[in-house]
Amino acid sequence: MKLRAIFFSILTLFVGFLSTQTFAEGHSEAEPMQVTVSILPQKYFLNEIGGKYVKVNVMVPPGAEPADYEPKPSQMTELSKSKLYFSIGVPFEKSWLNRFQGANPDMKIIKTEQGIEKMPLAFDDEGNRIPTSKGLMDPHVWLSPALVRIQAMNIRDALSDADPSHKEYYRQNYMKFAKKINSIDEQLVNIMSGIPASETSFITFHPAWGYFAADYGLHQLPIQVEGKEADMKHLQKLIDYAKKENIKVIFMEPQFSKKQAKVIANAIGGKVIAIDPLAEDWGKNLVSIAETFKATMK
Repeated sequence: MKLRAIFFSILTLFVGFLSTQTFAEGHSEAEPMQVTVSILPQKYFLNEIGGKYVKVNVMVPPGAEPADYEPKPSQMTELSKSKLYFSIGVPFEKSWLNRFQGANPDMKIIKTEQGIEKMPLAFDDEGNRIPTSKGLMDPHVWLSPALVRIQAMNIRDALSDADPSHKEYYRQNYMKFAKKINSIDEQLVNIMSGIPASETSFITFHPAWGYFAADYGLHQLPIQVEGKEADMKHLQKLIDYAKKENIKVIFMEPQFSKKQAKVIANAIGGKVIAIDPLAEDWGKNLVSIAETFKATMK
């Protein structure tokens, strides 16, 4: 009996040792939590905060425009694996979020723009924002470091609620990301301080840069009006304004046609320069765009 007891004691210790080894080698580590986001900059935010514990699926691929994007069947299949969906308020979500929820009833939708006061997405001929009966609000909140801090907090809290065992990991990653946001903001302030107050107006096709402009004391004049190309009257006013203010550059997002931007550029003897609001490397992209603004506006 004693020998049998000793045998079972040794066997128990051996099994325990194997279990410890298996855990140490990572075999019992859970798979990363799959989540879905609308646009590429959100993937950057999720990776910064979620790190190794999240796998990020992006709905709107590079080169596509989130105003009217239609997900492919393969993307809907991938969506069915997601535990969380992080929305941001881009137009295609209005048509698709309910369908996403229907395709994956257990998936929780997180509004990362929660707590942000959005501005109207309509402008007068001088580029001032005006409310409209359509009630369209500017969704481009990821282009302001100050507003990304709010989005990052919402992401941190959602991940912590869905995966409480790694709550401290997400909190620490948020702290690191918050410092990175502050560093990027400081770089942008330093760059933008080199632009004279008399040269802060710029013309862009798509009105994506309103929050960015507000952060750094710039003035955006969009060609596009409430999601539509401008009529000749509005184009002429922009041409006259550009000549008056000696603006020689029209900024253009690669997701749109350059036709109307080229009309203005040709009329003022200027050029069209591409800047992308949807680049995945969010921080590097904003610094690069700030450098472009400085180089063309001073």
